[in-house]
Amino acid sequence: MDEALRSNRALWDAWTKIHVGSAFYDVEAFRNGERPIRVADYEREEVGSVEGKTLLHLQCHFGLDTLSWARLGATVTGIDFSDEAIAAARGLATELGIPARFVSSDLYRLPEVLDEQFDIVYTSCGVLNWLPDISGWGRVAAHFVRPGGFLYVTEIHPVAQAFENEGVEPGELQLAYPYWSDPEPLRFEVHGSYADREAQTEGLVEYGWNHSLGEILTSLADAGLRLEFLHEFDFVRWALDFLVEGPGGRYRLPDDSKGSLPLFFSLRATRP
Repeated sequence: MDEALRSNRALWDAWTKIHVGSAFYDVEAFRNGERPIRVADYEREEVGSVEGKTLLHLQCHFGLDTLSWARLGATVTGIDFSDEAIAAARGLATELGIPARFVSSDLYRLPEVLDEQFDIVYTSCGVLNWLPDISGWGRVAAHFVRPGGFLYVTEIHPVAQAFENEGVEPGELQLAYPYWSDPEPLRFEVHGSYADREAQTEGLVEYGWNHSLGEILTSLADAGLRLEFLHEFDFVRWALDFLVEGPGGRYRLPDDSKGSLPLFFSLRATRP
C-alpha cells in the first residue's frame, strides 16, 4: 500500500507540471477571465449559493475548481497530497489575488492537520479511484461537515469504471475491471495523462481502486451523513475510448447504442 501511494504521489507531482501548461486546463483563460469559473453549471445549481460560506475541497489538484468557488463567494480551503499541486495552487491564488488556503496532506491524515468544520465539503471528477479505503474516506469527509452543512460529490460512475476505456471502439463495452472494492490495487504503466496523452511520463506507474456506488453511499451513512439526493447522468466529463464527444465537452455512448448506462453521478449528503 505504501508503495502504491508513493507511486501515485510521484505521478501527480509529475502530472501537475504537465497540467498547469496544458490546453485541457487552459489556465490562461482562467487568468484573463475568458473562462473564470471551472465548476460545471449543474454543480453550481446542486450546491447552491456559496456566498459567505466556508468550503473544503478534498483532492483539489492545483486548485482551479477551488479558486472557482472562491470567485463565487466561498471562503475556501483546498487539500491535496501532491506538494507540486499545492505549490501551483498557492502560486496561482497569489498571482490572481484570490483569497484561498491550500494544505498539503494525505486525505486520511487530514483530521490531524485541520481542526475545524465547514459549511460545504466538496469533491469531484476522478478522485475516488485513487483512494484504497472508501470507508475511511467517508469518515474523513463527514468529519469536516459542520452540523447543518453538507458534502457534495460529483464523480465518474463506478459502472463506467468497470469497462475497458482504452483501445476499444465507441460503443464497445468490454467488462475489464472490478465493480466492487478490492484491497489489491489495479496497476497501470502510465502513458501521458488524461490532459495530454503525448506527455513524457516514462517510468511512472498508476495504482487505483474501484468502489461501488453502494459502498460509497454506505460509507457516508455509516459516518452519520443523511443522503439528500443521488443523481445519475449519461455523460462523462473527459474522453473515454468507448464514448463519443458531444456538446459541452461531455462524452456519451453513441446514439445507435442499444440501451443506456449511468456514466457520472452527483450526491449531496447533510449532517443533521
